Amino acid sequence: MSEKQSGWSGEMLDRPEAMEVFAGQLRGRLAEYVDYVARIRRDAEAMWRANPPAEYGSFEAWWRHHRVTAPFARLQEHLEEAVKLTFELAAQHRRQRHEIPAARAEARQAAAQQQAALTRGTAPARRPTPRAEPRAPAAAPQSTDFMDLVRERRDRTA
Repeated sequence: MSEKQSGWSGEMLDRPEAMEVFAGQLRGRLAEYVDYVARIRRDAEAMWRANPPAEYGSFEAWWRHHRVTAPFARLQEHLEEAVKLTFELAAQHRRQRHEIPAARAEARQAAAQQQAALTRGTAPARRPTPRAEPRAPAAAPQSTDFMDLVRERRDRTA
C-alpha cells in the first residue's frame, strides 16, 4: 500500500507529542505481549511439573521441560527489552529532531549577533548566555490516540 492510500508518512511523527503518544501506545502493546508470553510460560511450567511424563527419567524430563520453557523465557526477555527501548526511541527522537536543532539555531544566532557586533566595530560587553530552558510542549491534544493525531495532522494539511 502506498503512502497516499494509507494516509501514513513518517513526517507525522515530527511533533514531539505525537512521538510520545506513539511510543506510549507501542509500549502498551508490547507490555500486553509480555504478559501473554509470561502466562503461557507460567502455565507450561506448572503443567509440566504437575504432569511429568512417566516414561522419562528425571534428567530427560528436566531436559524436555527446559526445551519447552526456555524459548518462552527468551521471548519474554526480548519483549521486555523492546518495552525499555520505546523510552529510548522517544528520547532520541526528541533530542535529534528538536533539542539539537534548537541548540544549533541558537548558536548560529549568537554567532551572527557577535559577527554583526564585530563588523560595527563595537563588541558588546561579554555576558554569560543564559541556558535555554526546555520548551514546554504545545498544548496537549484532546486525544491521546496516535491515529487521532495522524488524522488531525492530515486534516490540517489538507
